[in-house]
Amino acid sequence: MIKTVILYSTVDGQTLAICQRIGQFLAENGEQVNIINLDDAKAEQLVAADKVVIGASIRYGKHRPELYTFAKQHQALLDTKLNSFFTVNVVARKPLKNTPATNPYMQKFLTLSTWTPNLLGVFAGKIDYPRYRFFDKVMIRFIMWMTRGPTDTNGTFEFTDWNKVDDFAKQISVQKR
Repeated sequence: MIKTVILYSTVDGQTLAICQRIGQFLAENGEQVNIINLDDAKAEQLVAADKVVIGASIRYGKHRPELYTFAKQHQALLDTKLNSFFTVNVVARKPLKNTPATNPYMQKFLTLSTWTPNLLGVFAGKIDYPRYRFFDKVMIRFIMWMTRGPTDTNGTFEFTDWNKVDDFAKQISVQKR
């Protein structure tokens, strides 16, 4: 049985939801799946895996520093596995910024990281104003105003294209060395 570890770095939970969707697809197709917070991942879990998937969200224009530290620390091990990486950000709601080649955050990751994943994905995230603290609500609303996104602080706006997530899961499931 193929063993797949899915690691996530999330702020508000949408990246975890995407990881769970990918994990469900892989499990339904015969893979043994373990979903782990990136902060809790251990090298032994990577060693035991055939595939490693990492998903990470953007907050205020950046992936969390722990992502880069993890990728650098475990690069040699990641390179021995079938591996993939996806980023989740609201910029990806725009048609011209929703692919690995056109998404500025994916390009920034590839520039800053020493790790080059085998498979890349980009997904639009979610804005959930009612759940945000005051500062985050104000800042995200300002960013949305600047980028012509939703600014109603009473609303929740999900931009994730779940069909695109399913397609990425299918690509992961057929990955071969």
